[in-house]
Amino acid sequence: MQPKAPKTSTKTHRRSRTGCFTCRLRRKKCDEGKPLCKACKHLGLNCEYKRPVWWSNVDQRKRQKEAIKMLIKRTKLSEKAQVSPLSADSPPELSRSAPTSDCTSDRSSQLGLPGSRRRSLSIESGYSLENDLDDGLYGMPMDTQQLHAFHAHPHTQHAGYPFGAFDVDVITEKQTFVNSFPVRKNSSAFTTTAFRRPSYGAGLSVAPGDTTFNGLDGFHSNMGSPEMEGIENFQFLDFAFGQPTPSSISTTSELLSSTTSSAPCLPVEDSDRQLFDHFLASVVRLIFPILDISLRGMATQEVVLPALATNKCYMHCCLSVAALHLKSTQQIPSEYIDQDIMRHRYATISELCETLKNDTDHLQILEATLAMILFQCVVGHPDDTLPDIPWHSHFQAATSLVHKLNLTQALNEITAPGGIPAQYAPAPINMTLTAWVDILGATMLGRAPQFADTYREKHLCRGYSGLMELMGCDDQVMYLISEIACLEALKNDNMLSDMDLCEHVKSLASKIDETEDIALAASGGLPVGPIVRSDGGINQTTLAHHMTDAFRYAARIYLCSLVPGFDRNQIQVKELLNKLVATLERIPGGVDGFDRSLVWVYLIGGSVSTQGSLFRQFLYRRNDMLGAEGTEGSWGRMFRLLGEVWRLEDNPATAMGGCRWRDVMVANGWDFLMI
Repeated sequence: MQPKAPKTSTKTHRRSRTGCFTCRLRRKKCDEGKPLCKACKHLGLNCEYKRPVWWSNVDQRKRQKEAIKMLIKRTKLSEKAQVSPLSADSPPELSRSAPTSDCTSDRSSQLGLPGSRRRSLSIESGYSLENDLDDGLYGMPMDTQQLHAFHAHPHTQHAGYPFGAFDVDVITEKQTFVNSFPVRKNSSAFTTTAFRRPSYGAGLSVAPGDTTFNGLDGFHSNMGSPEMEGIENFQFLDFAFGQPTPSSISTTSELLSSTTSSAPCLPVEDSDRQLFDHFLASVVRLIFPILDISLRGMATQEVVLPALATNKCYMHCCLSVAALHLKSTQQIPSEYIDQDIMRHRYATISELCETLKNDTDHLQILEATLAMILFQCVVGHPDDTLPDIPWHSHFQAATSLVHKLNLTQALNEITAPGGIPAQYAPAPINMTLTAWVDILGATMLGRAPQFADTYREKHLCRGYSGLMELMGCDDQVMYLISEIACLEALKNDNMLSDMDLCEHVKSLASKIDETEDIALAASGGLPVGPIVRSDGGINQTTLAHHMTDAFRYAARIYLCSLVPGFDRNQIQVKELLNKLVATLERIPGGVDGFDRSLVWVYLIGGSVSTQGSLFRQFLYRRNDMLGAEGTEGSWGRMFRLLGEVWRLEDNPATAMGGCRWRDVMVANGWDFLMI
């Protein structure tokens, strides 16, 4: 019998459960340094101690691990490629190298030429927006046609957007650390392309016959009416930005000027560069189409780009909207893009909460909050289920900020139209945006607008708020829509008898008629010319005239729906709808038309239309003209809602004969803002 071997004491290694998730994924020892562990700091990795989203999914963890490996590999290769190594004592300003191929190859990638560099993978999202598109978008294979669309030449016309381009210079900076000390700061610059509308005639379809006008370069804006005579060059809106421009830029003109472009240099992360490109190329054109005409094609430069350059919350909001637009238009699966949408949504809210906590930069917060409300109206699919804060919750915060900034007082101080030009003061753009959301948003909720008293005072003195230049409808008609919303709120709260309600309806109807009489007197009774001129330009006065008529007819229908016993089969309702169709036929439709600026009008008209009516036929035709874009944004949500309303109202078993679109929204859990 062999003797037992003596017992030897062995030390067991206890794995740490408190290391960062990046080191745990790499199966490396973590020194648990805060806020960054030594390993992540040395390799430039994202050190996460809170459980990240990708940790709970095996596939996402694999992608994250591969991304980290690739990033480490590229970091080491770039360190080896240094021609003249720097010491820790080298000052950053003396360490700048000459431009390399990495800094100049973005133009090659835009032209589809070989040799374009591959950028670093995104650590936050677990996948990259910067992979070469030859490998597929977000890792998905792309066919030749899709690849050609994404590698378009900077001066190639955008599909469905046949106008010229302008360039925006974007600067990306990267800091290099050695033993936790910053020793080198690399900067790379590239030029991205956005699109400007020098001519609005091309691609616009107008009845009769849906004629397509192929316009020439040119723009025509004429205020036209006698009371506006002599103020054609007046600035109707005050474009105040959320915070001062960077210290290196002293004036707005310097911000908008560059040696190579008319737009500011904007700092953008490598991982977000494709989203930023997509926002400028495909989303900006959808946001302010009417304001772009009022500003002669400069809405992007006057409103969007300065905010992007000075407002971090605004930037995150735009990137989130760009990701949402990419998801719906490029048919990208949710698992490849949802993380970027939510990442930037969360970043926007976090930045806003931090600023609110500090009780500073109120104008900046208002600017970003309004962007979160309005920009969501131009993108996204009605069936998108990603968690988000309701628009009216955002608007409650915007209302508080308006009160804190006393913007309503600034609006009241503007002299009514009819005085000499020196009496005018430009309306604050953020207050005008707020009024737009407030008035039409109140009709979505069946409530009175938050600033209804202000609009009532403006109406009594025929005051100006800049709404016509922003969204196309005359200010006086918008004030009356506010009054109708107040009347509906009183009706919903059972504050009026049927007789009192009918008296108020009659009074408001006469006020609406007065706005039409005033417009007729201003035109001298002369017939209104076409919106699209023979040279392809847009006549702003004519466009505003027809859009105001469309909102006026919709306001009449909205007012009639409040009358007790309202029935959509009444002959008066059908006559109003036919007049509305005749007005809408004069307004250009299609991808580059203005139907998406009339979503509220189509919603009110469609909610009372009957099966086989002229209005429904016209709406179907206009929706077909929009093509794939007809399923996006407020237009897509409006069309989806009307389809459900018609399904119920066209069925004798479920028809009620009234205007029930808001009930359908509540029943389906929809919380849409359709403006």
